[in-house]
Amino acid sequence: MRAVTLAGLLAAVFTAIALGTGAGHAQQGEDVKVVFEQPIPNIPGKSVIAQVVSYAPGGKSVSHRHAKSAFIYARVLSGSIRSKVDDQPVKVYQVGESFYEVPGSYHRVSENASDSEPASLLAVIVVDSNDKPLAIYDKK
Repeated sequence: MRAVTLAGLLAAVFTAIALGTGAGHAQQGEDVKVVFEQPIPNIPGKSVIAQVVSYAPGGKSVSHRHAKSAFIYARVLSGSIRSKVDDQPVKVYQVGESFYEVPGSYHRVSENASDSEPASLLAVIVVDSNDKPLAIYDKK
C-alpha cells in the first residue's frame, strides 16, 4: 500500500511538472514554481511539495535555509547545477544526478554552472504542513 501511495504521489508530481502549473518566484536569474502540493494522507501533519527551480544562464539563488522541518530531495532536470550545502564541498550536478538536504541545512550555493545554457532542478520537499515559509533567504 505504501508503494502505491508513493507511486501515486510521484505520478502526480510529474504530471504537474508537465502541465507547468504554479506561481513563480524570481530573483537573480532564478524562477521557482510550485508544481505539486499535497498533505500526505498516511502521515498526519506532513505535506509533500514539489518545486521546479529554473535558472537562466549564470542565474543563482541567494544563500538560504528552508523551513526547519523540511527534508529536500533535488534532481537535476536540465543543464548543470552547482551546489554547496552546509560545510560540504561545492559540487556540480549533471542531468539525472541528485542530492538531498536534511532539516536545518544551510544552502550556501545553488546556481547554474553554465553562463550560456539554462538549467533546472526538481525539489521534492517533505515538511510539517504548517511550517512556513519554505525558504528564508539571506539578505543580499
